[in-house]
This record gives sequence, C-alpha cells and structure tokens, in this order.
Amino acid sequence: MDHDRSEGSMKNIKGRVKEGLGKSLGDSKMETEGKMDRAEGRVQNTIGGMKDSLRKST
Repeated sequence: MDHDRSEGSMKNIKGRVKEGLGKSLGDSKMETEGKMDRAEGRVQNTIGGMKDSLRKST
C-alpha cells in the first residue's frame, strides 16, 4: 500500500470526525474544515491508488 493511500485514509477519517463535531456543536467553520479534509483525503487516496496500480503493472 502506498504511503499516500494511508495518509489519505487518515485525513478522510479526521475530516469525518471534524465534520461531525462541527455539526453537533453548531460550528460551521469546523464542519467546513472537516469537509475540506475529507475531500483532500479522497484525492490523496486516489493518487496513492494510481501509484499502486502503476507499480503492479510494471
């Protein structure tokens, strides 16, 4: 597993927690930050997956 995939997964989880806390506390800034962290994590995870695919195909 590529390092980007594991980091991306962690950012995604962190974003979910942050978003959930923001919703429950009524903090729209924290909720938005959580959504942005989740998006960043998904992109990083996708990049890591592409790197894995390239390594396996060569």
